[in-house]
Amino acid sequence: MANRGRLAAVVAVFSVLAMLAGCGASPSRTTPRPAADPIAYVALGDSYTAAPYVPTTDVAGGCFRSDHDYPSLLADSIGARLTDVSCVGATSADVTGRQQVSGQNSVPPQMRALSADTDLVTVGLGGNDGGLFGTLVGSCPLTGPTVGPTRRGSTCQAPDEAWVSRTLVATRATLTRMLHVVRDRAPKATVLLVGYPSLVSGTTCADLPLAPGAGPKFARVVAQLRDTQRAAAKAAGVGFVDVFAASRGHEICSAEPWVNGVHTDTHRALAVHPLAAGQQAVADLLRSRLPDDLRKRIVP
Repeated sequence: MANRGRLAAVVAVFSVLAMLAGCGASPSRTTPRPAADPIAYVALGDSYTAAPYVPTTDVAGGCFRSDHDYPSLLADSIGARLTDVSCVGATSADVTGRQQVSGQNSVPPQMRALSADTDLVTVGLGGNDGGLFGTLVGSCPLTGPTVGPTRRGSTCQAPDEAWVSRTLVATRATLTRMLHVVRDRAPKATVLLVGYPSLVSGTTCADLPLAPGAGPKFARVVAQLRDTQRAAAKAAGVGFVDVFAASRGHEICSAEPWVNGVHTDTHRALAVHPLAAGQQAVADLLRSRLPDDLRKRIVP
């Protein structure tokens, strides 16, 4: 029951997002195929892939995908044909099952975007499994135009370490099963599991008001999630892109953050979600990880 209380803030964020979204399922965004033989790229993921409020965001179906999320940026840079089915709130289970996005509205399983013709798959999932990310975000006093101030004067508290350990053990198993499904649906594709950025350094600020001693605990949770994803990728035989390592020095309270703080800005990013700079950095990192056979097919 304590976990449910900590989830209240993030649930409030996405409840309001859902009301803004209106009715109907969210279609995937597909880029047109160039004249050459482009890379067929499918992006699966949650809100750290969809990047809500990194302009411009499609709110019509409830998934809140940005046209400047890292899949779009990567596809533009390599001339790929993109099918982006990332969606806020998605878990690993939403690869194989329908995801509820608002009221009675749902979107199809993300795996439906995959086929035997898919060349590249990026998977940005795992943080919502077991309510991990929601618990982290729900511990903070979220503020902004979509959510009123909550728990004024309070500071972010790190979740219970024993609960985190249990959650991550289950997440590893779920991620591994999901990645096997992805490989089966797209047997010839390069599959890359994309990690999450580092959120917390040793400093605190108005954008992330950490309780005394909470900083190292927060950082440890995100590092443990990175290790969990890496282990799942290895078990499933897919690549892992370590965004956590690449983003060190770009935490929320840094001079050049890749992730927004606790204040939602509908012209920049949702609270505690990726900023444009972070999405560009991930796109660049992914491009550097493409195998030679795909590099040869990049459309200038």
